[in-house]
Amino acid sequence: MKTLSEKQALIKLRALKNDFRTLIKQTYEHRAKDCGTCETKGACCLDAHFVNVHITQLEAGLIRRELEKLSPAKQSEIDARIAEAIEKYELKPDGDTFAKTFACPLFEKGAGCLVHAVKPVPCIQHACYERREDLPPDELQTATEQKIERLNEQTYKKHPRWLPLPIWLQSQNRER
Repeated sequence: MKTLSEKQALIKLRALKNDFRTLIKQTYEHRAKDCGTCETKGACCLDAHFVNVHITQLEAGLIRRELEKLSPAKQSEIDARIAEAIEKYELKPDGDTFAKTFACPLFEKGAGCLVHAVKPVPCIQHACYERREDLPPDELQTATEQKIERLNEQTYKKHPRWLPLPIWLQSQNRER
């Protein structure tokens, strides 16, 4: 397996997500409710009984780079929200991490997703569809996540850990 530098992998990851976003937008999103017209903007992102987005180390690095575009004060505010989410929802890096749900600390009322350009694959795929048959097939998300796993393996030389988004982001914050 060809080794990738983290910089190369992040470029490939961004392109992979852009391709996935384009596919979802062109093929499925026209059947979904427009987020801009939603009566409860952000409800799906802030629903602590629904959100269970897991990411890899490489994705956390890409999200961190996106957050670094914000002011230091805003970054500190977001880091505090990440820590609060971990504590409030008792998120841990071990055990059955998929059993826990949380409100996304990266969604801000009035602004939306603070990392929209690089948001996780489940977030790209999610939309409010009225009919089940209009949903993108789960296989699309699975196939894209498998490609993300390969990028992680090429970069870090180990099978990636999928952890709740706040856990990986806090870990990346400590490395800065």
